[in-house]
Amino acid sequence: MSQLRLMSKRRFLPFFATQFLGAFNDNLMKNALMIGVAYKSMTLLGLRSESVVALAAGIFILPFFLFSAWAGQLADKVSKATLIRWVKAVEIVLMLGAAAGFWLENLPLLLVVLFLMGLQSTFFGPAKYSILPELVRPHELTGGNALVETGTFIAILLGTIAGGVLIGIGGPYVGPSVVAVALLGYLASLAIPPTAPASPELPLTANLLAPAVPTYRAARQSVAIFNAILAISWFWFLGASVLTLLPTYGKSVLGANEDVVTFLLALFCVGVAIGSLLCERLGGKKVELGLVPFGSIGLSIVAIDLCFASPAPHEPGALIGLAAFIEQPGSWRIIADFLLFAVFGGLYTVPLYTLIQQRASDDTRSRVIAANNIANALFMVVSAAVLIALPKLGLGIAQIFLFLGVVNAMVAVYIYTVVPEFFLRFVAWIVAHVLYRIRVRGEEHLPDEGGVLLVANHVTFVDWLIISSAYQRPVRFVMHHTFLRLPLIGFLFRGAKVIPIASAREDAAVLAAALDRIDEELRAGEPVCIFPEGRLTTDGTLGPFRPGVEAIVQRTPVPVVPIGLGGLWGSFFSRKDGAPFRRPFRRFWSRVRLTVGAPVQAADVSASGLEDRVAALL
Repeated sequence: MSQLRLMSKRRFLPFFATQFLGAFNDNLMKNALMIGVAYKSMTLLGLRSESVVALAAGIFILPFFLFSAWAGQLADKVSKATLIRWVKAVEIVLMLGAAAGFWLENLPLLLVVLFLMGLQSTFFGPAKYSILPELVRPHELTGGNALVETGTFIAILLGTIAGGVLIGIGGPYVGPSVVAVALLGYLASLAIPPTAPASPELPLTANLLAPAVPTYRAARQSVAIFNAILAISWFWFLGASVLTLLPTYGKSVLGANEDVVTFLLALFCVGVAIGSLLCERLGGKKVELGLVPFGSIGLSIVAIDLCFASPAPHEPGALIGLAAFIEQPGSWRIIADFLLFAVFGGLYTVPLYTLIQQRASDDTRSRVIAANNIANALFMVVSAAVLIALPKLGLGIAQIFLFLGVVNAMVAVYIYTVVPEFFLRFVAWIVAHVLYRIRVRGEEHLPDEGGVLLVANHVTFVDWLIISSAYQRPVRFVMHHTFLRLPLIGFLFRGAKVIPIASAREDAAVLAAALDRIDEELRAGEPVCIFPEGRLTTDGTLGPFRPGVEAIVQRTPVPVVPIGLGGLWGSFFSRKDGAPFRRPFRRFWSRVRLTVGAPVQAADVSASGLEDRVAALL
């Protein structure tokens, strides 16, 4: 996959190594501590081991609530590369404290170090995600996020395993290991390219609560960003729930030992990595928000299936190992469910992280990431509370998976109703990559910002979805007003902010309102698309362009980008051989072309000239 080429880039590899080693060390330390509490009789104030484990989890996550807003402000104010180096230097000191704690088997010291590790992660998080757009090019951002997610979950897996192995050998072996990894992480951070402060004039305050309101405002700078944060946090709710249930599920439902639980954990981490890496492949090197609904649908289906695939609760007795579990009937269905749940999770989260990084303003990006971290931590705490409450309501572990799948579907419906862009992109992705196979040429001519008028030939009823799939910015399409009144798909048109239009003879008021709306959208810096032929082609040829395009550009001088759509004539959605929608498998999965021409400046625009340019593209 092309994103793997980033691993050879001086501007990306040191950052990747830094975050990988950090995640590895966090989980090595945490798991060694958890196992030490559970199996090595490390106690605190006479508390049971289960209580100490819960306390340790809370101690690690507490700094995210207390300091994330302040950490986001700091990451916006200073160089992110410099901040990462500071954080990694502090990690060395903390790991020296952890080494002393494991050597002396001093649990209070280890819990203090764990809190400080949470604090260190709190400051690393906003810098880690907000620096990525400064290290990679725009078309590499999805692939970069995929590699970061892949590295993080692989590091979690390897760190968790290493922590268990080292504490099993002996506590004194943990200390030198975490110190060595911290030193390697710091050395890697020294090679991260320097970055300039995003907002150096931003004031800092000693009051930790003061930054909370500006951080919240930064997260609310757009509906899409805020709902992306909520959507990511919801996945952390699901993921935390599944991973929390995993040990009990393995023992009480599957009747399996720790090897099976570790195997399923490994499947989860590998699955997230696979899903993350698939994002660039399926999305075509751009932020493909259509993968978010695809991922959420998959999450619900798999979680519900996991409920029905699970056997009856295991009676107390001997636990089976990995080999015996694999040989049992139905085991491969459970294995597939755990793997696919994680794959769909990777497909779901990577586009959302990329959306936040792209659409947050440069001077507030770190604070937006900080708000995301706070929300993630909050949702994980709520997950723990829900998992405590559900068994008291009589739900077994398998039934909890069913509950999670159903609630996830309800949350998805809510999100895609509030932000129809996600569902619109999903439909566009299905049309372009399932019903057809789209090939885009000249996409470099599509501007990343600013008002622009797109003009294209009109072949089918799904031309607008084909164009939407190729352009990562939300496009305002101009369509006949009757389409917005159609049942079911009318909702899709309204969600896409389609501009209804009519001819002057048909309804002069609708025409005037459409021209005003086009002017408003273009002046607001949005892309608008019209089909100057005014109707679908009935013979597959390009019809004459109407002069309305000239009136639009005279009123609002913006660049005009010509687009040629090829390979669509004769499809289910075209008027070949009569009315469309009569032969559902006609030209199914055929190759289609979308060719983008060079922009035409407003002063040079004419209807006939644009017609010639589109004809040349065809």
